[in-house]
Amino acid sequence: MAKEPLPEPVLDPLRRSKVKVDENHGLWGFFNRDRKSLTTPAEESSHGRSWSVEELRHKSFEDLHCLWWACVKERNRLATEKYERERIKAGYGDYEGQERDRVVRTTQRAIKHALTERWYAYEEARKIARSDPKIDLRKAGTGSVHQLESEIEAPVAETRETGMPLQERLEDQPSMQQPSR
Repeated sequence: MAKEPLPEPVLDPLRRSKVKVDENHGLWGFFNRDRKSLTTPAEESSHGRSWSVEELRHKSFEDLHCLWWACVKERNRLATEKYERERIKAGYGDYEGQERDRVVRTTQRAIKHALTERWYAYEEARKIARSDPKIDLRKAGTGSVHQLESEIEAPVAETRETGMPLQERLEDQPSMQQPSR
């Protein structure tokens, strides 16, 4: 037992002290835009679809990074609402929350897929660059990037002249096969 008595709650709203809260406090991210603890099922089910891998392939790393953390923030908000629904035994909103969480997780899976594809493409390009004696990867910033750019331009010009699609020419080379996953 404590030596001092426990404080009693102030039940009269007029006697309560007004606590000022920063409008941009990070914990507001765990609540919806209206800063209500729960959204209605209609509000919860009014969301869009998940992003497809095809759409995400065209996004920059920065865009994917921002989208990933927006998904994390949304999943945190959904988890907060789920906890609150269970705590007060609301009896509604579970299906809508699960459906929205599924859509967000699908977007996150698509982001991982797009980044994995980029990583495989990067590794394949490194293997090709290592095997090319004209490209020196040990000297960073010494013009080897410009060599690589000029070598890329040459096959594109050849493709225009020969009329053979670049994809067909790349598939003929064994080093450009799709990596096994």
